Amino acid sequence: MGGKNKQRTKGNVRPSSSGRAAELLAKEQGTVSGFIGFGTSPGDLGYVPAVQGAEEIDSLVDADFRMVLRKLSKRDVTTKLKAMQEFGTMCKERETEIVKGVLPYWSRIYCKISIDHDRRVREATQQAFEQLILKVKKNLAPHLKSLMGYWLIAQCDTYSPAASAAKVAFEKAFPPSKQPEALIFCKGEILNVLQDHLLKETPDTLSDPQTVPEEEREAKFFRILTCSLLALKKLLYVLPSSENCLLEEKLKPLLSQTKFWKYGKHNTPQVRSAFFELISALCQYVPESVKAEASRVCPAVLLSIDDSDAIVCPALWEAVLHVLATIEDCWIHVNARKGVLPKLWIVLQEGGRGLATIIYPNLLPFISKVPHDITEPKLDFCRTFFTFIIQGMLTERATTSRSECSAILSAFMECLRFTILQNIGEEEEDIKIQEMLISDQLIPLIDTVIKEPRLQNGPLFYEVADLLSSWETRTENPSCEETALTFQRMLSNFWDGLSKVCVVHVDRTDVDEKALAAVSCLLEVLQNPEEKMKPSKRKAVKIRFSEEAEVENSAENETYADVGSSNEPGIIFHAQHLSPLRKEPLEDLVCTLAELSIVYTSDQRCDQHLKFLSALLSNFASSRVFQVLLESRSNIQEAIKPQYENPSLQFLYKNVIDWLKEDWRKETDFLVDILYSVLHCCSSTTERENILSDLTKMDLKWKILLQIIQKACSSLEKYSLVSSWLKGSVLGEKLVSLADDLCNTSLKTTAASVESFHSEKWALLSLVLSQLIKNESLIGEVYVKRIIDKLQAALSKAKDLSEAGNAEPSVSFICDVASNFFSSVKGCLLMPSSEDLLFTIFQLCAKSQATTNLSDFLVNKLKHTWMCGLTSLVHQLGGTHKESTFLQRSAFWVKNQLQSSVMDVKSLQVLISSVSDLLTKLLEADEVSAYILKDYIEWLTPSKCEWEKMQESLSTEWLKKPLLEGRLSMNCHISGIDLKLCVMDKLPSHLCTTALLSRVTMLILGKGVLFENQDVERSKLESVIAEQLYALQWIEELANPPSLLLEFLHKFEVMNISSEKLCALSNIPCLLQILFKRSKESGRLWALTLAKMINTKNISSCEIKALFNTTESFFPLTEGNLHTLQNLSPFLLEEDKEELVIQCTAKLMTCDKIELSKIEGPFGYLAILNSCLSGGNIDCGELMPGILKIIITWRHDYEDIFLFSCNLKEASPQFLGFNIEMMHFLSLLLKNSSSLLDSEWDFVMCSMLAWLETTSESQAVFFIALVQVFACVSCDLTIALSVYFQALTPEIIEKLPANLISEWQDFFSEGIHSLLLPLMVKITREEKNISETSFQNSVLKPLGEALMFVSKDQLLNHKLPAKFVASQKTNLPDKVQTLLNTLSPLLLFRARPVQITVYHMLNKLMSELPEFDNKDLKSYGDEEEELSLSPPAALMTILATQEDLLENFLECIPVGEFAVVQPLSEEFCLVLGYLLTWKLILTFFKAASSQLRALYSQYLRRTKSLNKLLYHLFRLMPENPAFPGSAAEFPNKDTKTYFTEELNLDVKDMSTLSSQIPHLACSVYCMTLKDLPAMVRLWWNSCEKRVFSIVDKFTSKYVSNILSSQEISSVQTSTQLFNGMMVKARSATREVIATYSVDDIFIELIIQLPPNYPLGSITVESGKRVGVAVQQWRNWMLQLSTYLTHQNGSIMEGLALWKNNVDKRFEGVEDCMICFSVIHGSNYSLPKKACRTCKKKFHSACLYKWFTSSNKSTCPLCRETFF
Repeated sequence: MGGKNKQRTKGNVRPSSSGRAAELLAKEQGTVSGFIGFGTSPGDLGYVPAVQGAEEIDSLVDADFRMVLRKLSKRDVTTKLKAMQEFGTMCKERETEIVKGVLPYWSRIYCKISIDHDRRVREATQQAFEQLILKVKKNLAPHLKSLMGYWLIAQCDTYSPAASAAKVAFEKAFPPSKQPEALIFCKGEILNVLQDHLLKETPDTLSDPQTVPEEEREAKFFRILTCSLLALKKLLYVLPSSENCLLEEKLKPLLSQTKFWKYGKHNTPQVRSAFFELISALCQYVPESVKAEASRVCPAVLLSIDDSDAIVCPALWEAVLHVLATIEDCWIHVNARKGVLPKLWIVLQEGGRGLATIIYPNLLPFISKVPHDITEPKLDFCRTFFTFIIQGMLTERATTSRSECSAILSAFMECLRFTILQNIGEEEEDIKIQEMLISDQLIPLIDTVIKEPRLQNGPLFYEVADLLSSWETRTENPSCEETALTFQRMLSNFWDGLSKVCVVHVDRTDVDEKALAAVSCLLEVLQNPEEKMKPSKRKAVKIRFSEEAEVENSAENETYADVGSSNEPGIIFHAQHLSPLRKEPLEDLVCTLAELSIVYTSDQRCDQHLKFLSALLSNFASSRVFQVLLESRSNIQEAIKPQYENPSLQFLYKNVIDWLKEDWRKETDFLVDILYSVLHCCSSTTERENILSDLTKMDLKWKILLQIIQKACSSLEKYSLVSSWLKGSVLGEKLVSLADDLCNTSLKTTAASVESFHSEKWALLSLVLSQLIKNESLIGEVYVKRIIDKLQAALSKAKDLSEAGNAEPSVSFICDVASNFFSSVKGCLLMPSSEDLLFTIFQLCAKSQATTNLSDFLVNKLKHTWMCGLTSLVHQLGGTHKESTFLQRSAFWVKNQLQSSVMDVKSLQVLISSVSDLLTKLLEADEVSAYILKDYIEWLTPSKCEWEKMQESLSTEWLKKPLLEGRLSMNCHISGIDLKLCVMDKLPSHLCTTALLSRVTMLILGKGVLFENQDVERSKLESVIAEQLYALQWIEELANPPSLLLEFLHKFEVMNISSEKLCALSNIPCLLQILFKRSKESGRLWALTLAKMINTKNISSCEIKALFNTTESFFPLTEGNLHTLQNLSPFLLEEDKEELVIQCTAKLMTCDKIELSKIEGPFGYLAILNSCLSGGNIDCGELMPGILKIIITWRHDYEDIFLFSCNLKEASPQFLGFNIEMMHFLSLLLKNSSSLLDSEWDFVMCSMLAWLETTSESQAVFFIALVQVFACVSCDLTIALSVYFQALTPEIIEKLPANLISEWQDFFSEGIHSLLLPLMVKITREEKNISETSFQNSVLKPLGEALMFVSKDQLLNHKLPAKFVASQKTNLPDKVQTLLNTLSPLLLFRARPVQITVYHMLNKLMSELPEFDNKDLKSYGDEEEELSLSPPAALMTILATQEDLLENFLECIPVGEFAVVQPLSEEFCLVLGYLLTWKLILTFFKAASSQLRALYSQYLRRTKSLNKLLYHLFRLMPENPAFPGSAAEFPNKDTKTYFTEELNLDVKDMSTLSSQIPHLACSVYCMTLKDLPAMVRLWWNSCEKRVFSIVDKFTSKYVSNILSSQEISSVQTSTQLFNGMMVKARSATREVIATYSVDDIFIELIIQLPPNYPLGSITVESGKRVGVAVQQWRNWMLQLSTYLTHQNGSIMEGLALWKNNVDKRFEGVEDCMICFSVIHGSNYSLPKKACRTCKKKFHSACLYKWFTSSNKSTCPLCRETFF
């Protein structure tokens, strides 16, 4: 074979020797087929094109196809499936020539893979084959013979999708006409393949035993056997008859093989089924072959007759019948008596074993083919046959299945009729057979069916009727005289037998009700054979052999009248068509049974017999029957009303009425049926009406009347009997009185007794109102109207009685009646009374449950009724031109509810929902015209006067916010602004009205309704939207909206009503024009609404300019014009603003004193100037100093107008407004840094201080709105000045007057804070609980912001009254202690501005305070006990109070769960104060020295305050502390968190309130970890497992990296120098390297920070060391590790402590033998306490710990008593 290592060189395309052999083979055979190499199996027909023949042939296969074909030879199912799908796709997409190259190899692959074990692969193969066929078309012809056998097998695949795909491919290849030709062409090859499969192949030859499991091999083999048998059947079916002779010859080898005939006994049902199907086909298409093999065929088929497999059975019985029909002498090949019949008897006896629907339809053709010699003696054969059928029917399986039972009964009757016809003679044997069949088989069968309820719904009664009809026809047929007597005798026998059976069932005391019902049903069927013939005729198909499936379906689908059901009385009329042979015995039997029933009814009061009698009379109402019934009761006295000759009437008055009157009787339905039977026998309409009127006047149960009318509605025939009575006055008046009685008593009776007592009465009313027959009401129109009036009156009363709760049952019943009435009766709302009823229902629906006290169930019922009535109303509005008063009445009622009722959110929601439903229905109905909608909206909308009244009723509290923010300026008294709106029990009528009308407007605009006068109507809708925006603006301007309004806004969104949606639907220019017009007229809230609209919709300056054209239109100034200009100014064009500024400045110059405080004067002009200049875009130049000069002039001329250093208690609103605007102007002046003269600076600063003094003196009248605005603006001016002087640059300082800055610092700044600090203390002392959002609290914000500028020196030199606390230990000076004692409690104050201000002021002092403790540190001495020192006592007292309060709030929340704190709530202020207090303590701690820190931390450890803080922090920090908006702003950068971003605690900034507590908590946690790492580590290690894990994960993820980086950075940037020690840091590895050297000693230590720093222990690793003993080295490493772990400081501080310790060691100081350290780890002391015995020295703290923990007072070393 050549060397192993030799390789074929690149480009060597000459194939190897095996390739040349394949080429030679191909040339000899002329075609290329798959080459079998050295495979493991003959079935492994892989494709190997590279070695498959000549190069020119191989080149025909595309490379991609070659790859796919290789994959198809793999064993893996998924690979094959994907490859086959890919092959199909390539066939579809590639060019024809390329695809044709595959054909030579396809046939072998197809033959193998089309019988693959995996069904998905087989299906995909056929689908791919289809694509191949579509592409190559006729080019497939040369390969057909090799393909066709497997192709035919594939079409018979047991997996339907695969078979279907193969058939589709076959149809695509050959049109129907060409298919037989194709099969004829390939029939030899097909038969060869099929015979191979059936006779030669085994599981091991079809699959490789070494790779395929046995179970899979067998499954494949059995499937191929099945498919081959079915393929042969298909071949026989498709080939034309001319080919049959040739085919017979070809089949002989197969049929002669014993192996083939054994398939009938194969273990696999599918194989047996296919075998029997093939036998049927052979009988049809090649009968001669079958006859030739009769000796094999007959036993194979007939001896398998007991096969009970559901798959096999249909094919088997078809084969049985074909064999019987094809082979005349078939019975000679089997032993019928021993082989066939016993098996048949077993099958019949067992009821077909669940296959009755398949087997039994074949019994008649089967027995018809059984020869006479086998059935002898006939009598025994017949008895056995029918007895076994009945036994089979009574098996549990057959009885429980209706279809099986029907199949058996039908087969029984068919075979019975056939047998009788076969034995119709008058010979003795024939007569015996006839009598046996009737007396021993048919009559007992009927008796059995009557007894067994499960059989009563079968077809037996109809089959019996059919049988009798057949016999009667033959009896009366003149041409059949010789058999007439026979049939007559059989009829007589039948009736005798039936009578006995029926009498036995009726003549019993313990009668079975179901049996009586069955007897009644049988008699009904026998009486009306014409009505019941149809099912029988349908069953005729059961004797056809090839349609078992159809027969089974028909048996399943047959529906029979339920036994015991009362049937139509119309069938009575058909009795006259009955044959006398049927009529007489039937009537005799009925009379006998009726007589028996009446006897039992009279003697035993037996309801079962009476029901049976009712059923009999329903079908057999005749004078004779009634006469018999009368005669049977002869003991009763003579007829009460002898004028009635009609026996039916006599029976009615004698018996039926008495029965109806019996109170104990619960069921009366069957008595009403008897009544209809009586009415049917009446001769005239008048007679019937009189009877019914008599009954109506009697005191009968209402249920009976209800049943009479219900039955009339169920049948037109019955309705015709009672129609005149229904329309009459007797019934009408009775029903009206019933309605009156029901409506009155229901409201008085208790709920428990009403329901059961009245339900039938209500049902009766509902029926007569809602039922229509021939589009007419059941009763007279006039009575309908009167009943509706009664219902409406009752509902109106129910509204008033609803509180008592008794109205519920009556309202429920009325709802049922009304909804039926509205739904059923067209045009019902044309009656005024109906409209009243609908209006009352609407009122109940439109009120909330809190008002009506109705249950949820009843509310739903009312809504359903309302929707029914509404639907009817809409149809009426569209269908007639008659005006409906309902819409107008309902609209006025709704408007009145909105304006006058007390409404909460729920009530409003219910009302809006009801109106919305009404309007939606009107809009959905195309026939409702626009003018109806226009009128309805007109009725709902308030007038202009009503709108204004509602606007005035809105609280003026909203003014506070815009006044304080400077968006509105006012100089008049505002009433009601000081009232608190915190408690609100009802929604303002304006809000309610706008909400409802907005919903209406949205529906109208959303639908796009076109009105006649579109512009006018559209403008009305825009006005509604404007009012809605006004209402929403009112809520928005409220600083602290009550919960009721917040709920209203939420429900507003839920109801899909929002300002955005309204604006989106509106015409913006039109809406803008309306808002502008109203703003100019009224100002105030309209102006704010206009500004909000412009801002929301981004309306351009040009569009705004179009509203007013010129600025002149705003003059002369009114309040409306002023407010409009103030709110438009941010959106005006620059030139318009400049024009306004110039106009106002010019007008200011010409004002006199009288005009100063008027709107049309300096107040108004200054207000406009401030609004225009606040934007800062206008170049003011010298304009602002000029205005300042004018103000200074006013100061000289009109001094009393300036409110300097006075009390504002008596100040007029006009002067207040004027001063406020001047302060606004001065603040703006400072922001626009203009060069002012010295005198002007003096005026500005002196005025500021004077106004501030006025504010300080007027604290008592801060509740007045304008006074508070004055106070806020004066503080704002102070802030503006402070900011100005703080931001000065050298360039600006040069331009300022010389002494200005020193005057500011020495006098004015001091003056400001000497006024403001006492003012804040005073306000907070007097107002203990200022609400965070209250109006008075607003002054605290500017006041607090102004105090933020106070300097440390000014704080230390404060002038607050002294404040000390008894027993307070402190080292602080009195002034500092007073300040702390005064300000610290304000951290608890419930106002955020105060808390933030106090924090900022105290924070300036905190770093100074440890110094006072440091001075006193030496006085503590070196005591044995562990020392501790408290941080500032004032803060710690506040902290203790905060901890107690916080424990109540947070204790229920588990550690690790985020507690959401509602901004500005009481809890918010508490948490804020607590966290700010800790921030101050931590700042104080950080500023302390190491020794002090040890003492402070010892105090914190004792009080456990820090532990509480840490637990609280892990409830207040969010799980994901991402900074809001960080991901959106910087998606590609590291996410910002609360730990990475600086916390900004601003007094006025409210934008970050929701995130302030989480951010502050994170900030405090970060400070705690940084400044108290050892204490946090101690706490963490003591935590329970869950908390331990939470803290570790959170810290590692969010904090450790930041702190590690800061620690490393602080080492790198540290300026601290150590003598003899160098410190370096590596940020990448988070390491600090310390190198210590002294003399010849060299030590290198590597400090490694853990990933969860500072929680985890810092590891100290050994570097280089020279000249140090190992033990000493270990001690020092342990010391450093201890210092870094247990001291609350930085790494640098730990290293310094360690170096100090080592230095002391070298200086000769001995280690303490308890802690093995020279310097103590926490109090930094040296060992001083010496043992008198061993002379060793110890730290005092170490000894104290040793003594307390060991409970001994001995020396740790020598164990002697320590003195």
